[in-house]
Amino acid sequence: MNYLKATPIQEMAIPRILEGKDLIASAQTGTGKTAAYLIPLLDKISHANHDHTSTLILVPTRELAKQIDEQVEGFGYFVQANSIAIYGGGKGDDWDKQRKALETGADIIIATPGRLIAHMQLGYVKFDKIDYLVLDEADKMLDMGFSDDILNIVDKIPAKRQTLLFSATMPNKIRTFASRILTETEEIRLAVSKPAAGIDQQFYLAYDNQKLPLLAHLIKTSTKPVQSMVLFTSRKSEVNSIVRALSKLNYEARGISSDLEQDEREVVLRDFKNKSFPILVATDVLSRGIDIDNLTHVVNYDIPRDAEDYVHRIGRTARAATTGTAITFISDQDQNRIVAIEKLIERELDKQSITEELGMGRSPVFDPKRFSGLRGKGGSGRGNGGRNDNRGRGDDRNRTPRNPQPASAETTSEGAVEGMVSETKTDDKRSSRNDRRRRQKNRPGTAEPGMTPTASDGAATDGQQTQAVSADGVPSDKPKRRKKRRRGPRGEGQSPEAATAPPVPVAE
Repeated sequence: MNYLKATPIQEMAIPRILEGKDLIASAQTGTGKTAAYLIPLLDKISHANHDHTSTLILVPTRELAKQIDEQVEGFGYFVQANSIAIYGGGKGDDWDKQRKALETGADIIIATPGRLIAHMQLGYVKFDKIDYLVLDEADKMLDMGFSDDILNIVDKIPAKRQTLLFSATMPNKIRTFASRILTETEEIRLAVSKPAAGIDQQFYLAYDNQKLPLLAHLIKTSTKPVQSMVLFTSRKSEVNSIVRALSKLNYEARGISSDLEQDEREVVLRDFKNKSFPILVATDVLSRGIDIDNLTHVVNYDIPRDAEDYVHRIGRTARAATTGTAITFISDQDQNRIVAIEKLIERELDKQSITEELGMGRSPVFDPKRFSGLRGKGGSGRGNGGRNDNRGRGDDRNRTPRNPQPASAETTSEGAVEGMVSETKTDDKRSSRNDRRRRQKNRPGTAEPGMTPTASDGAATDGQQTQAVSADGVPSDKPKRRKKRRRGPRGEGQSPEAATAPPVPVAE
């Protein structure tokens, strides 16, 4: 297994677990948390009967469930322990295989909460002899909304058990949740929000349309060959487009996101681990708990919303005391997020600009206050219609345009887009009002035969508005005004159809 020396989390956790104490532990990714609980639990299982399921491990994602199942297979070879992984999203026959495995039983069950609940509701899952409960990546499970499912599962297993909670972060909600399921708890907390020392972190200021050519340049000129790279993007809609763009630049890449079927995701991840292709484009589904050996580079195509997720992303490289490179692109939209990361890791980051020799145009100026409105809630927009363009205060008025590239559909300002949307909505409202007027004008008069309706007759019955008539008895083109103030600007003209509509006959 290539373990020569225990990591700090392993040194602190293994003795406490062997003593039978409940444990809540946090440490950053890549520090060996999984082995910290598997090794002592497998030791305990080796000295117990194998006639029942003794250990339940809950995890947030199917990828992590499969990975832990593989690790149990490796460690358990020496103690004759077996395990099964229970997760959703696979083919139809996966359910039957999981059901049969649960009915037969195993020493260790690794499961995602939602799929396990679905099996438990059918009555064939027996957890009356569970001795050990593990919650791995507990913070991620709570973020994904699994807290109720976890509590339902906990209610079905014996209260007399050993419970272990492992997490990459330790927010207050984790402590509150842990107090409901753990007793006699001991806590281990290592430095969570610090990138590993072996990571070479590089930051580049770049507009969105500069990122791909800049990435190609960095790959070509890297002093450390790019043997295995994961490129993270926050939007799954961008995964395929980035893969296609890289392919056009003659870089072999494949993508993985929740849009793929489970078996497709497994094939892609397996091939990447086997070094069948060098670049994997992925969403944050891979940022937690997934081990990829010898990952040389991580690229943040954008900056994650949560500063701690940045640490998890780059933690995929430089694992187990190795080294790696993390490249992060900082667009004008992401500048506030990089400030949050600097606060989290307690140091200022060196941000590099694109040199003119590369022929990509100039980088955005690093000015978080100026670009503070480009992400998040609404804001004043950006581009020509927003305050964050060249119409700022003070010196901003004399600055060169922030995007040197020619205007295109990609660089259309949000302010202009919002203006066009607003104008379209106004036109729709105007058309709707004109349609109502036309229908009112073409509606037959409501007076009885032999009577000529006049404006003095008052409102029509059933809430219908009477039509105004002129002094010569001809219906007026203009409907009678209601007391309620009309919406929209005054003085609007009628539609051409309404203006040319024939007059309504008046009874004589």
